[in-house]
Amino acid sequence: MSEEPPVADPPPSQGTFEVPVARSSSDSDSGGRDARRRRGDEDDEESEGGARRRLLLVIPLVTAAAAIVALVLVGMQDKGVYSKPVDELVAQKTKFVGKPVRAEGNLVHGSLVKRESPCEYRFTIEKNGVEVPVRYGKCVVPDTFRDVPGMDVGVTVEGELLADQSIEASQVLAKCPSKYEMKEKAASGEKAPHVALPPSSF
Repeated sequence: MSEEPPVADPPPSQGTFEVPVARSSSDSDSGGRDARRRRGDEDDEESEGGARRRLLLVIPLVTAAAAIVALVLVGMQDKGVYSKPVDELVAQKTKFVGKPVRAEGNLVHGSLVKRESPCEYRFTIEKNGVEVPVRYGKCVVPDTFRDVPGMDVGVTVEGELLADQSIEASQVLAKCPSKYEMKEKAASGEKAPHVALPPSSF
């Protein structure tokens, strides 16, 4: 009976190890694309956040600017001066009472009087037969604002139309006589086309 040859023991294990697998260029490209995509997403988020912040700053500024413009327009409407001949002003007095007005007309001869203390002028202007009394509580008037006999003196007053159909004036403007009128007055011996106001105590 023959004996079987002994079986050799396997060599001792040297430990396990993994063989590195080489990555293809397509794998590295896809990784780079992913990284770039992530950076792009972050940049988009940052730009959207910046735009949102800018928008939050712009909206209040635009709103404030609109409010200021509205206030200015309302103020201009409230303080607007209506310019009318006195006859039209009287015809529409309910519309203009208590509001700033500019009235145009001719000085009614003999109506201009002055009080020295406190200083005040009173006179009447008319247009197309409609007369409006005016009170002007200041001392200084234009040199051309004089009652000239035989000459129409155009007068523009700015002030407030009162309920009694008179005007409380804050400014008086008088139309200068023409050069022809000045020559006529000079030819008749007058140095200036005006006369002195008689004293009055009202």
